[in-house]
Amino acid sequence: MLKAAILDDEIRGSKLLAQKLNVFENELQVAGIFNSPEKALDAVADLHIDVLFLDVEMPGMNGFQFLEKLGRFNFEVIFTTAYDSYTLEALRLSAVDYLLKPVDTEELEAAISRLQKRVNEKTSLKAIRPQKNLSTRIPLPTAEGIYIVDKHTITRVEAMSNYSVFLLSDNKKIVVSKTLKEYETILDDDRFMRINRSVIVNLDFVTKYRKGDGGTLELSDGTEIEVSPQKKDILLQRLF
Repeated sequence: MLKAAILDDEIRGSKLLAQKLNVFENELQVAGIFNSPEKALDAVADLHIDVLFLDVEMPGMNGFQFLEKLGRFNFEVIFTTAYDSYTLEALRLSAVDYLLKPVDTEELEAAISRLQKRVNEKTSLKAIRPQKNLSTRIPLPTAEGIYIVDKHTITRVEAMSNYSVFLLSDNKKIVVSKTLKEYETILDDDRFMRINRSVIVNLDFVTKYRKGDGGTLELSDGTEIEVSPQKKDILLQRLF
């Protein structure tokens, strides 16, 4: 089954679209609804969705700006908007479809059909491509040289300006001249999660969760790290 999320600054509009998508509940599940682009930036990547239904006109950050700020993403996009002047831009981004509000049910059905076809094509391509190196060891380039570390030994990665600090289970620290965003992609598996703007955590080293607005994680070395409120629900699902 396909997983979807909706980003629309209008609460009524997002709820209406979710209701229309209920008709296709056998093919598609809505995993998240967001009414703020800023909150969606923190949360949407962790939902592992197949498609984002994305409103174009939003205050502060439009749909195209949202995707640009998000950076790399693996899901497909279906734009939804009350205006028809963005078609070329949507095509440039290779969106699955472009739906005008109010969304017509037949057009929505056609868009989901195109979505399924594209997802199936991507799955087929992955099947025939040579598999990536499945090694759990990753290179960390530093000023001294290149460290080769096992992912299982990484307890967390912290942002430090344009650098990333890797903290290992043997208490070693390795400073790498790449941003946290770059390593969020490299460490994209069930073990790791970015729990706020500054820290990626290896969930295998979590020993306790303390309740709060977003809550706090305690790691096996005694470190306590605050969780972004936007990440809380996804984190709890992955932990428990």
